[in-house]
Amino acid sequence: MLAALGLERGHTMRVETVDALPPGPHDVVVQIGASGVCHTDLAVLNGGIPMPLPLVLGHEGAGTVIEVGSAVTSVRVGDRVIGSVGAVCGRCWYCVRGKTHLCESTMRMLSTARIGMADGTGVPAFCGLGTFAETMTSDETCVVRVDTDLPDEQLALIGCAVTTGLGAVFNTAAVAPGSSVAVVGCGGVGQAVVQGARIAGAARIIAIDPAAHKREMAGRFGASEAIDPTAVDAVEEVRRLTGGRGADYTFEVVGRPETMVQAYEMTVRGGTIAMVGMPHYDDAVTFPAASLVADDKRICGSLYGGTQSARDLPLIVDLAETGRLDLAGMVTRTLRLPDVNDAVRAMEAGEEIRSVVLLGS
Repeated sequence: MLAALGLERGHTMRVETVDALPPGPHDVVVQIGASGVCHTDLAVLNGGIPMPLPLVLGHEGAGTVIEVGSAVTSVRVGDRVIGSVGAVCGRCWYCVRGKTHLCESTMRMLSTARIGMADGTGVPAFCGLGTFAETMTSDETCVVRVDTDLPDEQLALIGCAVTTGLGAVFNTAAVAPGSSVAVVGCGGVGQAVVQGARIAGAARIIAIDPAAHKREMAGRFGASEAIDPTAVDAVEEVRRLTGGRGADYTFEVVGRPETMVQAYEMTVRGGTIAMVGMPHYDDAVTFPAASLVADDKRICGSLYGGTQSARDLPLIVDLAETGRLDLAGMVTRTLRLPDVNDAVRAMEAGEEIRSVVLLGS
């Protein structure tokens, strides 16, 4: 099968023919229909996330189960599934407290080799998935069965961008109806935050991004105002739009220390800041200590939107099927696996909302 591999830090992926290793008793084999291209994959390649290489990259995908291990109970051959970031043991301290996205066993479960190189080297898959491949072999807890007619190119986005954004709105920040929301960074995840805030009933949604096409897209998805941070002071403009106080909820979806500080500064006293963007692993950020206490602000990390995959992914599918969530509009480019590096280049340049690799026939 064809797969896109991250082999060396600072270099593009290499698409080559590899051999899938046999599934274990708790594994499923999925024929990938489509895979989104996410900044997190780029972060692995450029060293922002210090994962050991080589890896089969890609973690935002959907497809159809074609084989199951002898102990698999959650899915059957023929089921349509969405990949979920990170395996879940269901038994650790976090899992039994309803925080499966923090499962203590995830890293151990994700180190399993999934393909064999020509020299016999076993290679694991990023996030336990490896969706930049014609098929992926994963632990059964890494996939969620869905009953829908939505195409794979839309379902793929639920695997990461949409779930991370909506989860940040509903799980992390718990946006209240009638509130004001600022979104710093309007790529794929940021657009999902905008849509989530709209669905949650926010009265004012302020989209902040230097790219005009992303600001325009955010308006289509529900933003009431848009700010170009290269043309005006974004903090002052958010305050102006919110009675001089700041937004009730601010979502930082860039992953840079300077925009994290801006997100803090544009939030109202007593408000909530959700840090959604993934920074470089050795970045640090500083907030004014007195203000942090006196202004009673709440800063929240938001890993995968606090998502409980088995619960949340089918609900997101329902939102899309009923027209409350626009997945089709988020797919701004489709391509084939041999061109995946061009999709990464376009993403890095900010040219697309979401590129999707089509792997089906």
